Amino acid sequence: MERKEKTKEGITVDKRERKETGMERDINIEEKVLQGKKHGMAVLLGTLLVYVLAIAGFIYGMMSERTLFVVISLVIICAGWIVLPGLKVLKPQEALVLTLFGKYVGTLKGDGFYFVNPFCTSVNPASETKLNQSGDVSSLSGIGSLSNLTAGSAGGKNGIAPSRKISLKIMTLNNSRQKINDCLGNPVEIGIAVTWRVVDTAKAVFNVDNYKEFLSLQCDSALRNIVRLYPYDVAPNVDTTGDGMADEGSLRGSSEIVAGRIRDEIQARVEEAGIEIVEARITYLAYATEIAAVMLQRQQASAIIDARKMIVDGAVGMVEMALERLNENHTVELDEERKAAMVSNLLVVLCGNHDAQPVVNSGSLY
Repeated sequence: MERKEKTKEGITVDKRERKETGMERDINIEEKVLQGKKHGMAVLLGTLLVYVLAIAGFIYGMMSERTLFVVISLVIICAGWIVLPGLKVLKPQEALVLTLFGKYVGTLKGDGFYFVNPFCTSVNPASETKLNQSGDVSSLSGIGSLSNLTAGSAGGKNGIAPSRKISLKIMTLNNSRQKINDCLGNPVEIGIAVTWRVVDTAKAVFNVDNYKEFLSLQCDSALRNIVRLYPYDVAPNVDTTGDGMADEGSLRGSSEIVAGRIRDEIQARVEEAGIEIVEARITYLAYATEIAAVMLQRQQASAIIDARKMIVDGAVGMVEMALERLNENHTVELDEERKAAMVSNLLVVLCGNHDAQPVVNSGSLY
């Protein structure tokens, strides 16, 4: 009895594993590139030849009163157009994802004149989505990134049907500026430009609903996650790398490092959509308008303090040099009180904002 139960349990486990494996295989569709389909020109010429023969047969049948020739010719003339939807023309760096009655058949890649099953349909759910990016900018005004996504009607606003082809070219997405709080809580406005391309057409079409909108969303999310780890400018006691030690990383001073982390973050998020992130760059970085004036005053104060510190260091050095030269040459013998007065006067002259007005002492020093 125990062996039978174990066997039954083993069969149940195997069936469950097979079901789970089958589900994973259905979800993770692998791209299949169709080869040997560049017969478009031959099929087109053959179709035209068949039409010419059918028309000739129809004329011959009418003249010789042969009904069979007339019927066959009419059937060919009426049904011959069915082959034409199977003709596909692709330019360089273009792809076409094909399905047959809902099942993924394969992908056409590369330039050429193809012929496929006439009942195959091309799929591209993002064909009508317009983003503020190279190669996909609409002529209509007001089209931006995620907040301004537009999807036209089936025929388009200008009456032209959208293309179902997928571009494999490298494209640049300029997402709109975002207001994000840095690690110190200061609101900053930041914008990025993401260079990307589609590397797996099957994942791009079937794993996500709309790969363009998905990419824009993930760019916004990844940008927010990375920016909140850095201060706008170098700040003490801030750990931006996660190693437990303070460093000098900042959005303004470490833009290359920040851009690299943003690129890696976006790539990890869009891997399942068959998209490769080539590069990410920060295109705009500034404090938000509500604190920009305050932060400008802070920077000005810091610059003034640094300048004053340099002036004081230089003035002290000059006073020390003057006293040493006077003592070496024994030019003037000064007691401690007169030395203190001389140091005070020199510091006032050297550290003052305005030119000093000299006062000539015509009397005795004592």
